[in-house]
Amino acid sequence: MTRATLAKEPSEVAAMFDGVARRYDVTNTVLSFGRDRSWRRRTRAVLQLQPGDRVLDLAAGTGVSTVEFMRAGADAVACDFSLGMLRAGRANKRRRDVRFVAGDAVHLPFRDGAFDAVTISFGLRNVVDVSGALAEMARVVRPGGRLVICEFSRPTWRPFRIVYLNYLMRALPWVARRVSSNPDAYVYLAESIRAWPAQDELGRRIAAAGWTQVQYRNLTGGIVALHIAEKPRTQSARAGTWPSPAGTD
Repeated sequence: MTRATLAKEPSEVAAMFDGVARRYDVTNTVLSFGRDRSWRRRTRAVLQLQPGDRVLDLAAGTGVSTVEFMRAGADAVACDFSLGMLRAGRANKRRRDVRFVAGDAVHLPFRDGAFDAVTISFGLRNVVDVSGALAEMARVVRPGGRLVICEFSRPTWRPFRIVYLNYLMRALPWVARRVSSNPDAYVYLAESIRAWPAQDELGRRIAAAGWTQVQYRNLTGGIVALHIAEKPRTQSARAGTWPSPAGTD
């Protein structure tokens, strides 16, 4: 089995996810103690979807998050660069109505302004060029369209943060050895979470990529953060704003 490194070479990352695709969803539920379901619901809620909205679910994996958006009546597309994940999603009878598209976050196979909203859950951390991906997401969203990034972050309470980081580096790989088809991939997972920027820094990077109205909401004490932004409605509109957080859930 392949394990990627923090260099995030795209072929290695894709191959690693190919290797965990078969048991990926169940492993995530076990490792998150079932919180992954509530994180998906919160992502759907902050997207503020209306029936018929065109949504790009980037790094969608097997499409479990895409189904959540479809429940709101959205016209959602699941996009991922791991062919193994896409095959696992297509093989799932509960996702037969999901449209799966192979695509790389830094070279999206969609026209300008094709979507009303774009979301990426637990995938931006694995992209080799984060700024390039954020710019590509802005390109394929219409003016005034919404961005929501659901990603692991930094717990806000220091004692909890210490316990959490200890879980990441010790307990998480141990649990993964018992439920995952590629436990080494979850060593990379733990390392990539520790190396990922905190909430404020990611907010600044989103704003620097041209998104406006950037804010975030902490989930589960900051283990996960939802970063929310909007594409400027006109070219003359001021982008790159970075206000205070929206709150904590």
